[in-house]
Amino acid sequence: MRQDGRSNTSTRQISITTDFMLHANGSALIKFGNTKVICTATVEERVPPFLKGSGRGWITSEYSMLPASTHVRKARESSRGQVEGRTQEIQRLIGRALRSVVNLDLLGERTIWIDCDVIQADGGTRTAAITGGFIALVSCINSMMARGLIKESPINNYIAAVSVGIYNGEEMLDLCYEEDSNAEVDMNIVMTDSNEFIELQGTAEGAPFSDESLKKLIAIGQAGIVGIIGIQKETLGDMNKLVMKWE
Repeated sequence: MRQDGRSNTSTRQISITTDFMLHANGSALIKFGNTKVICTATVEERVPPFLKGSGRGWITSEYSMLPASTHVRKARESSRGQVEGRTQEIQRLIGRALRSVVNLDLLGERTIWIDCDVIQADGGTRTAAITGGFIALVSCINSMMARGLIKESPINNYIAAVSVGIYNGEEMLDLCYEEDSNAEVDMNIVMTDSNEFIELQGTAEGAPFSDESLKKLIAIGQAGIVGIIGIQKETLGDMNKLVMKWE
């Protein structure tokens, strides 16, 4: 049993609240245990220069951690005048992951910004941001269709993410901060509801790990994502048809 009473193959308690931001085109507050992330989706009627005139849309992301989200105050990157390398990596991951399940041709020349703000961090912030960012994206697409901006949903699959790792010699799912910060192996898995991989990020923090451990980590990650996508479907309710139209 882990410090919070979970088994090695259990996620933390997950909850998602949708459409709670007044001005966003789509929003979600997602909680993985004590990790809490606000995800919003905003439509901008333009695209990056490299897509201008192509007729295609774009999805991109920004990620940040609020000053009081960690044990020690985290200075705002804007006050330092420089975005951290970790922040750049995570926001590129979020945008890349969400674009992988969207037909950008159906968006028209519009950009959807997915903004993920960590209000409380206890491990797994990037995986929570991807999982919640997808909910905000679906809500945004629903809003765009209701307003007649697009005729059909461009979303092809559900997407969710979860962390796995080896802590105290044991393979575990959905690591909290204490486990993650002391893990021998740290990995993030991003997958669709079709059991297809979008991204695998795995690192040995100490000694190398075996092929057997890798396979076990992927297996518990896959099982965890099945459960997380089930929560997404329950959360979206009637909006499920936007994603399940191809089934």
